[in-house]
Amino acid sequence: MDSLISPVTIIFLIVLIYSAILHEIAHGYVAERLGDPTARLLGRLTLNPLSHIDLFLTIILPLMLFLSQTGIIFGGAKPVPVDPYNLKDGRKDMALVSLAGPATNIILVLLATAIFKLFHFDSFITPNGFQEVIAAFLIIIIKINLSLAIFNLLPIPPLDGSKIFALILPPRLAESYLSLSSFGTLLLLLLLVFPVGGFSLMGIVSSIFTYSLSLLGLS
Repeated sequence: MDSLISPVTIIFLIVLIYSAILHEIAHGYVAERLGDPTARLLGRLTLNPLSHIDLFLTIILPLMLFLSQTGIIFGGAKPVPVDPYNLKDGRKDMALVSLAGPATNIILVLLATAIFKLFHFDSFITPNGFQEVIAAFLIIIIKINLSLAIFNLLPIPPLDGSKIFALILPPRLAESYLSLSSFGTLLLLLLLVFPVGGFSLMGIVSSIFTYSLSLLGLS
């Protein structure tokens, strides 16, 4: 039990929560820039965690992955409400709003990686002392935000990637495809637990995650 409430775990949870919050704020900010103020009017453009907690995405999913020791942990905040009828250019603007969240996580990954490189660390094996604390904090930021970006870009409704992917589909097909969002949470859970056609969603995310770290020179 002590290991579950270690300082590293606390730091991990704080980084996860605020990375997910910044992800959602980015959605709301871009939506407002494109004509929809719904998120701001409902008080969602805030760093207050209480406004963003989602029972499954914020608590159950990351805790389940943490306890299962999969090596990949991700989650999310309560989705920011967006009214597509307020957007200036329907599906295109909705894709931009959806892209804003993962893009924010990727920016955080790149910033943390740049600082990590500035300290001249060649890998996730770091020296002792104060620099080790800084490096460990940066590693947590990198891993969490990279996981969030990859996970949310999967083209599975209701994830952000589905709205981006829908942009290339004919309107009627896109509408049917996005309608899967109504039971998307259950679909995601099933895909995470059970492989389909020999492919594991967790395995795919893990492979992309590992490859991305290698591209950053952090594997």
